[in-house]
Order: sequence, then structure tokens, then C-alpha cells
Amino acid sequence: MTVVSVSMPESLLERIDEFADEHGYTGRSEIIREASRNLLGEFEDKRLEGRELMGIVTVLFDYDTTAVEEKMMHLRHEHEGLVASNFHSHVGEHRCMELFVLEGTLEEISTFVGKIRATKDTLNIDYSVVPVDEFGTFTDME
Repeated sequence: MTVVSVSMPESLLERIDEFADEHGYTGRSEIIREASRNLLGEFEDKRLEGRELMGIVTVLFDYDTTAVEEKMMHLRHEHEGLVASNFHSHVGEHRCMELFVLEGTLEEISTFVGKIRATKDTLNIDYSVVPVDEFGTFTDME
């Protein structure tokens, strides 16, 4: 197996070590391999391809890191046709949360989430996608 060197904050490394101990992993490498497989497989769900989706993306970042907020604003404008709604909120004294409601294809949402993940200094990124056509129409419910 190839050995790879990865840079990460000490606090993240400590969390990985604690997680390994608590969940019976043999070490950091096993966790990183599993996380990598999960990340790469996230958008390979064939049942979502070619369907209209709704996505919710939340981004948490430090208030003092103004570059993140500027990047979020740039992404919102860059993907104007995808972003149906955007909400900004202060969380505690030093953090902000950006919430995006997206309407588009799997490829469009994947691209958007990828750009957010590539944004330096984000603290947490979470998202979910739901096929819009699963809900049917109001006439279907009558």
C-alpha cells in the first residue's frame, strides 16, 4: 500500500485519534481510507442522476475569517441559477453559519459543494439532497 503524507490541524488529528479509540479502528489510516471512500462515493448515487434535486448546504466558519464570508457571497452570485435561497446567521460570539437552499441537478449541486469544501478556513460543512419529484404534486394527493 502506498504511504501518503497529509497536513491537518493538530485539533483535527486529536479528534481522529479519539474517534479511532472510541470506535475500534486500528489507526488513523483506516479512518482516512474510509472517509475518502465515503467522500468519493457521495455523489455516485445513480438513483439521483438525471433528476431534479433540492439540496441544503450549511457552512460554519469563524466570524473573524472574512475571506470565507466573501467566498460564500461570490459562490452565491456565481451559481445564481442554482441557489434558490441563502441565509446568514451569527452563531455565538465568533462564528457564522451560511445556509444555502439549492435546486438543480446532481452535477450542479456536486460542483457547488465541492467549491465550498475547497474554501479555506471553513469549520464545518454539511449537506443533504432530496429528489424533488418524490413528493408528487398536490393533485396526486386528492
